[in-house]
Amino acid sequence: MTAIAIVAAALFGALLGSFLNVVVYRLPRGESLVTPGSHCPSCDAPVKPYDNVPVLAWMWLRGRCRACRAAISPRYPLVEAATAALCGGVVLSHSSAAAIALGLLAVLVLVPVALIDLDHHLIPNRLTGPAALLALALGSALDPSGEPSRLIAAAAAGGGFLVVALISPRGMGMGDVKLAGLLGLLLGAEVAPALFVALISGVVVGLVVVARRRPGERRGAGVPFGPFLALGGLTAIYAGHAILHAYLHHLG
Repeated sequence: MTAIAIVAAALFGALLGSFLNVVVYRLPRGESLVTPGSHCPSCDAPVKPYDNVPVLAWMWLRGRCRACRAAISPRYPLVEAATAALCGGVVLSHSSAAAIALGLLAVLVLVPVALIDLDHHLIPNRLTGPAALLALALGSALDPSGEPSRLIAAAAAGGGFLVVALISPRGMGMGDVKLAGLLGLLLGAEVAPALFVALISGVVVGLVVVARRRPGERRGAGVPFGPFLALGGLTAIYAGHAILHAYLHHLG
């Protein structure tokens, strides 16, 4: 893959990362993603196009609104930079059109899902539903022979999580079930290491939270599992094949 393609993917990721910030803020609040245009949440002043350049605008504004000087969260440029790096990494680490398209889609879904679940303990159907339809369309168009295995992976991952959610609804939400199924459509067999990473990291963080809880302290809302599924999914995009190969080689 040429350096030009990688740079183009990174620039594409930075631009869409800026839009993902809008998604993360507005979607859980039921606001339109299109109107009004970008504006300061403190004073509602419209953001000028030259103040909307990913990453760089935050730096030259020194993290403050040009109009009212209210602080702008560093999350915004971090999301833009991370999305750029992740999209560039997808193109760098894959060669087939299907793998690149599904990998880019995974990045553009998992980044906002993780942040929204962290903020609101919610995985919106308005993200996972359209993403599932788009994953089906891309997979069928670009790699029709691999679509049956991706459908099986989706059924296995989503079905397994559904069983857990029915047994322990306080520990697993239906949003997690749908996200696991979506990961199957995006990753195929590599959903296995994705779920493994998600479960291990979730258990470790959960144990740390429990250990830090003071005696007699009331249990809170718990740790959302979406960010761990996102972590597992992103890990599988770049290293899922290697992890599966190493595991199968060990078994052999």
